[in-house]
Amino acid sequence: VIVEKAPKARVPDLDKRKYLVPSDLTVGQFYFLIRKRIHLRPEDALFFFVNNTIPPTSATMGQLYEDNHEEDYFLYVAYSDESVYGK
Repeated sequence: VIVEKAPKARVPDLDKRKYLVPSDLTVGQFYFLIRKRIHLRPEDALFFFVNNTIPPTSATMGQLYEDNHEEDYFLYVAYSDESVYGK
């Protein structure tokens, strides 16, 4: 999984971009992991985007990968403090 900050996002950068995650990890659990790595406060918002849509937190990363990976076999996830990608 490649995690990148969305354009115009006002959240800290991650210390690394590539993550090897178990396929049974939920999107919600991955949110928690990323929030922890960028040291967000509980009241700060964080949104994920995969192909410009917000994935359901109950989906597994394996499902997300199967449905959305690119031709290079990576899943790209953008994160932002705004609920609209690139705005």
